[in-house]
Amino acid sequence: MTVNLLTEDLDESMIPEKFMDPKTKAVRVQAILDSYNALERKMSQTPSAPKSPEEFCIDCSHGLFQPDMEVNKRLHAKGFSHEQAQEVYDLAAERMIPMIMDMAAEFHADREVEKLVGHYGGPERWQEISRQLLAFGQKNLPPDVLGNLSSSFEGVLALERMMKSNEPSLQRGSDNVPTGMDEKELNSMMRDPRYWRDRDPAFVAKVTEGFQKMFGGK
Repeated sequence: MTVNLLTEDLDESMIPEKFMDPKTKAVRVQAILDSYNALERKMSQTPSAPKSPEEFCIDCSHGLFQPDMEVNKRLHAKGFSHEQAQEVYDLAAERMIPMIMDMAAEFHADREVEKLVGHYGGPERWQEISRQLLAFGQKNLPPDVLGNLSSSFEGVLALERMMKSNEPSLQRGSDNVPTGMDEKELNSMMRDPRYWRDRDPAFVAKVTEGFQKMFGGK
């Protein structure tokens, strides 16, 4: 009788049925070897970490940020593959950056309100002025224009000058635009990231000046 040393003294109750011969109840050693080889091939195909963090090739074509070597070192230390490291960066761009931008926008808005409260001589006066400006804007301006003007200190002052000048609304157009910029161009500029996201001082000033001239402001 031939004894299989590989299966001698094995607790057969611990062996999955797929590795047992249904007729003889003997252990199917070849099936176990085949399964092991298949697992080994699968494991060898699993993406592995590069040899060094410098070898990570991260795509940041979205322009929100660039790969960070300190981050890459930590990802490499955890055994992250190229694909896994890229996923971390993609998640940051998709989730974290918008959250940070929202927080920055809220902080900026708080600072702008503080400036307006100081400009108008206190919270009560500002509350009354803001109510008047909102009513004027809702009556005379397209919602997107009102929203953009209301998002900055300079825009609110421009809105106040519009209200005081009692000029025709943007919805009816204006024939007094010496700069050559019309409503369409100004709306396009307000959709530019330099205006609503970066709050570029020079760009914001240009938009504000356009509205001031359109409405006869000084």
